[in-house]
Amino acid sequence: MITRETNNFINCNFIEGEIILANKPFGWSSFKVVYEIRKAIGAKKVGHAGTLDPKASGLLILCTGKKTKEITKFQELEKTYTGTILLGKSSPSMDLETEISEENSLEGITRDDVLKIRDQFLGTIEQVPPMYSAAKFQGKSLYKLARKGKVVDRIAKKITIYKFEITEFNKPEIHFKIVCSKGTYIRVIADEFGKKLGCGGLLSSLIRTNIGQYSVEDAVSVREFIEKYKAVTQI
Repeated sequence: MITRETNNFINCNFIEGEIILANKPFGWSSFKVVYEIRKAIGAKKVGHAGTLDPKASGLLILCTGKKTKEITKFQELEKTYTGTILLGKSSPSMDLETEISEENSLEGITRDDVLKIRDQFLGTIEQVPPMYSAAKFQGKSLYKLARKGKVVDRIAKKITIYKFEITEFNKPEIHFKIVCSKGTYIRVIADEFGKKLGCGGLLSSLIRTNIGQYSVEDAVSVREFIEKYKAVTQI
């Protein structure tokens, strides 16, 4: 497994199959990370175990070669996120990818209100995938339809929120830590949280810190990975 502490890649065979803990930078799509790694190592098979939105950063597990058969195993693991919900503002994408569409007052909203709403998300709940997502509708990504102004019916799916901690509440921001099952859209939680409070809300920052026992602290940046790989292959 390739991590931040991997000193060299001499004994690695990326064509045959390796697992890489990558730290996806803010502003990059998950596909761009896969593309850059694939281009660097020259492997045909490179995939990731769980999409991160461009406006999010953090742990992305990549599998190459025969290790791509293990992607499903990583996808099934619980995920841990930290981030910020911005209250009083809403957007079509439920985050800052699209322009603010609505603004409301936060007058009267207290920490107790926030904690009561938080409790409603704990356990197994149903969640409808957002239009701005990579989920498919008749073979097309929802976000492609959303960018054309189209809205289609989506089927709600069951997800599980194992932990939902409010680490800080300083209006208009709610800082949180969430441990959840696969397929959970944190943007949807932010949007619904704001709606339940009656003021609206969107996801203003997000970091995936863990996938199961794997941590972003052990992940290598894409730039560092490419530099190390080039250093070894040029020997």
